[in-house]
Amino acid sequence: MQIQKLDHIGLRVMDADRSMGFYQTLGFDVIRQDKKEQVFVVKHPSGVEINLIATGDHNNGRQNILMDVDKRYPGYTHYAIAVASIEKAQAFLESCNIQITEGPVTFGDGKTSIFIRDPDLNVLEFTQLPLPEAPALK
Repeated sequence: MQIQKLDHIGLRVMDADRSMGFYQTLGFDVIRQDKKEQVFVVKHPSGVEINLIATGDHNNGRQNILMDVDKRYPGYTHYAIAVASIEKAQAFLESCNIQITEGPVTFGDGKTSIFIRDPDLNVLEFTQLPLPEAPALK
């Protein structure tokens, strides 16, 4: 099998309109609205595509069951989107009144990240990749 790329991310949401509005704020375009199937697709000009599946029927007391409870259930905890500048991403999010829930934090691999939550408390990470090291002069 030859994997080419990640095609899309699927997120179950409670309210499609609220979620589409949130992702539009982040620069995504709504490219499909299938009310019969309850699938609403948003795509960013960078190619990142998210399928919002509007079949959520329980908000678990406004807790993300994978991140906000003591038990550690298996599942996807977050997804990360690479950005050119973590400072510019942070300034943009703050200008949109989107709360940064963690960071900026720099990890051992040199990536610097900030984290936010969407309206259904799904975690999004924005990460700036480390700059490549300049070749040593001889």
